[in-house]
Amino acid sequence: MDITSDTHSQHISNQFNQELEALKTHLMAMGGLVEKQVQDAISALLEGDSRLAEQVRDNDTAVNDMQLRIDEECTRVLARRQPAASDLRLVLAVIRATSDLERIGDEANKIARNALALAESGRSARGFVEVRHISEHVRGMVRDALTAFARFDTELALKVVREDDAVDSEYTSAMRSLVTFMMEDPRSITSILSVMWILRALERIGDHADNLAEYVIYLVKGLDIRHSDVGALDEQGLGSKG
Repeated sequence: MDITSDTHSQHISNQFNQELEALKTHLMAMGGLVEKQVQDAISALLEGDSRLAEQVRDNDTAVNDMQLRIDEECTRVLARRQPAASDLRLVLAVIRATSDLERIGDEANKIARNALALAESGRSARGFVEVRHISEHVRGMVRDALTAFARFDTELALKVVREDDAVDSEYTSAMRSLVTFMMEDPRSITSILSVMWILRALERIGDHADNLAEYVIYLVKGLDIRHSDVGALDEQGLGSKG
């Protein structure tokens, strides 16, 4: 059964409705915090702001705590309500999504740590143009994936899934450029390696955003598309809001 944004407001138990809505609300709050972590980590890097990088690093605990609280809420719903069909998919999708959001937070933390290392070295690093470009791309993917989850929008979710290949291509191209820079100037190796780790973290954030989008399609359509070809998904007519 496909679901829409109205599906979860049709229970006899108003309390159950509230519990399901609370799961979504708390997931969106966690998503907002993680989005800010990524944005702040990139800003700290590009602006050489050590204080902001330290703030991102310190806020990682808050992200972890939110995941634990949401997981506990999901466990209580599963135990007390024994949900079926679309309600069960919602709870499972939230559990999976919080795991990916926590990992995005971890990647933001890695970016912040490397930003601190670069700021402390006092050397400007090559590759910041590539970092800025890819960071904008993956931040858009995270934002769209969360919006798709909030709206049960499979069309937007499929757009995010398509974007992942483009990010992978941009990442590969950027890494090749950085290898060339290191060969031309061996003194830059240390700083460029830090930028490479940052690019790797951004590529992983794109992967997690792709996962979030796949959970939306699972939630709305009941289909697991993790190992499916994007072209085949278009043929199945998934580019609609259900």
